[in-house]
Amino acid sequence: MPIARKRRPTQAAWALPAALTVLPLLLAGVSLAVGPAHIDVAAALRGLFDAEPPIASIILAEIRLPRTLLGLMVGATLGLSGAALQGLLRNPLAEPGIMGVSTTASLGSVIVFYFGFSAQFALALPLGGILGALLSVGLLYLLAGRDSSVLTLVLAGVAVSSFAAALSSLALNLAPSPYAALEIVSWLLGSLADRSMEHVWLTLPLMAVGWLLLLTSGAALNALSLGEDTAKSLGISLSIARLQVILGTALSVGAAVSVTGGIAFVGLVVPHLLRPLVGHDPRRLLPVSALGGAALLVGADIVVRVAPGPIELKLGVVTALLGAPFFLHLIYRTRRGAL
Repeated sequence: MPIARKRRPTQAAWALPAALTVLPLLLAGVSLAVGPAHIDVAAALRGLFDAEPPIASIILAEIRLPRTLLGLMVGATLGLSGAALQGLLRNPLAEPGIMGVSTTASLGSVIVFYFGFSAQFALALPLGGILGALLSVGLLYLLAGRDSSVLTLVLAGVAVSSFAAALSSLALNLAPSPYAALEIVSWLLGSLADRSMEHVWLTLPLMAVGWLLLLTSGAALNALSLGEDTAKSLGISLSIARLQVILGTALSVGAAVSVTGGIAFVGLVVPHLLRPLVGHDPRRLLPVSALGGAALLVGADIVVRVAPGPIELKLGVVTALLGAPFFLHLIYRTRRGAL
């Protein structure tokens, strides 16, 4: 009997990660099969190794595979960074946008659009977004300092985000032509369409470093859940923990936003849905939020492709339509709990 009691928690602890590992893989298979042209995915995969690959294999390799991989990568990034920031700030409403990372990455890409660099160099757009995200980290620490409080850090993030959003609006206002403004707005709405394996290989290293920094912050986040004083007494360096989470978020989210544009609410919704299932444990929440984010974004992208209509919906619009009602429900539930 004692052995059985010891096994049950272990099995329960592994059940959720196992299920969330299978779900993104299943959705990735569906994503590879969905599109305007019907293809046999298994046959297309075998055709990739032919001397002259058939059209179905080319479609799979150059259009659907990059889109699916980026969906998994970007979704995992947003879910993981949202969980890490909520643990760091001890605020269930925190998400990557609160630190200004998303908006400064968007600003970097908007500048690339505005000056026409994207037409001259295919990878100028993601590079601009990545540089913008890294700039946000520098501005955060310039404004808040290394040993700042959580409140100061949040206020600095809001200031950076607001300023970057204002500069993006200024670029739209001064766009040299209506077509340039339309192109900028279309990109800001967020999409995985028309991305290539070049985008995957460019962003994957930065995302991987960001994931490593965020996943290894679990012990510090667990200690912080007990309060800053308790975390210090346990030997946690708050300045190092903050730098680790913010830099990890900047690298991973900056790389993600630089290739997809704005994707809202994933970093907020996914940790909220999964937190009760891991016993409100910040360390356990990190990997499952990454898997949940990957599943949610790939699923939303499948909805984008199968939704009827003359044009394809933007992915950021779909995630906002899914996330905004959840956010309102969260506010309503919070208000009821306060009564």
